[in-house]
Amino acid sequence: MLIFYIVVSSILIILSVLPFIQSQHWIFRVAEFVKLQLLVFQVPALALGFYLVGDDPWIWWLQGIQITLVVYHSYILIRYTKFWRRETYQKGEDASDSIKVISCNVLQFNTAYNRFIELIQKERPHIFLTMESDAGWERALRVLEKDYPNYEKVTLDNTYGMHFYTNLKINKSQVHYFVADDIPSIEAELETPDGHRFVFFAVHPPPPSPTEEENSKERDGDLLSVAKRVRDYKMPVVVTGDFNNVAWAKTSLLFKKTSKLIDARIGRGILSTFHANYWFFRVPLDLLFHSPTVFIDKLFIYPSVGSDHFPMGCSFFIDRYSEEQAEAIEHLEAGDMADVKEMIAAGKEEESDNRVPDEG
Repeated sequence: MLIFYIVVSSILIILSVLPFIQSQHWIFRVAEFVKLQLLVFQVPALALGFYLVGDDPWIWWLQGIQITLVVYHSYILIRYTKFWRRETYQKGEDASDSIKVISCNVLQFNTAYNRFIELIQKERPHIFLTMESDAGWERALRVLEKDYPNYEKVTLDNTYGMHFYTNLKINKSQVHYFVADDIPSIEAELETPDGHRFVFFAVHPPPPSPTEEENSKERDGDLLSVAKRVRDYKMPVVVTGDFNNVAWAKTSLLFKKTSKLIDARIGRGILSTFHANYWFFRVPLDLLFHSPTVFIDKLFIYPSVGSDHFPMGCSFFIDRYSEEQAEAIEHLEAGDMADVKEMIAAGKEEESDNRVPDEG
């Protein structure tokens, strides 16, 4: 039992400490995702340690480290629960009507198209976004174009296709390729029927993993490019999509500070969206950030539509600037912008290094 305790505690401590190492290799970055799962295991491991405690200094050392990590993980995660205090806001007379958004990584190889289509027909959002949508998905979604006549389509078969539909007015839209010529982001300036304009940004960078990207350079560079672009927008901004990152990870926090946006999950719940088929290993990869003039009514997760991600829904309204909500904005510290620019450059360089040279 003592050996079992030492082995398990050592593994939990190593996995907890890995994210503190500032390497962009997937081994260090993926460990950021499982903070909740680590906490679930650390609590019984800590209880077992107290049961086994004696004169062995190793147990006291391991217990001390585990207690520190349990407190640390709890402090980070409690912000993403309803126990965390957040400011309430009374909707003003000049506020927009409620705007509803559904975004979903539909999984390119998921051909249960009707499950997602029926969700849209039932919920009738003003905006919906699909990621990993290829030509098959584009054909299937055409049935919705009568109700959603405004759209931006990026049809790709590399699992980074993206389709954006809305029944709001699009004043202008643009597809960006910030770090790679096959990883799109969509930016659209929308206008509500009551005259409120805002910018909607859709993102889906590649994940660091042993089966996809060896490191997080492209992901980090892509996300921080979006953050840097929207940083000084005067218009309200909403950024959502499959970030392939968790809200408490270093890059997400840097994204939030760089963009001057607010994490919609704070005080509302962890709301894990991936993996739909393995409940214990679920993590919140689909995120939403917004400017201080955007007020979240509800943020929620829909049941499965056959993808490995659950669809995420959000309803919000646009109103006047609120000092109380603006207090949630976190600011860059000295040297952070230099790090942001360096990570963007590294992402572009990574794509250049990975590109296969033309033959002939």
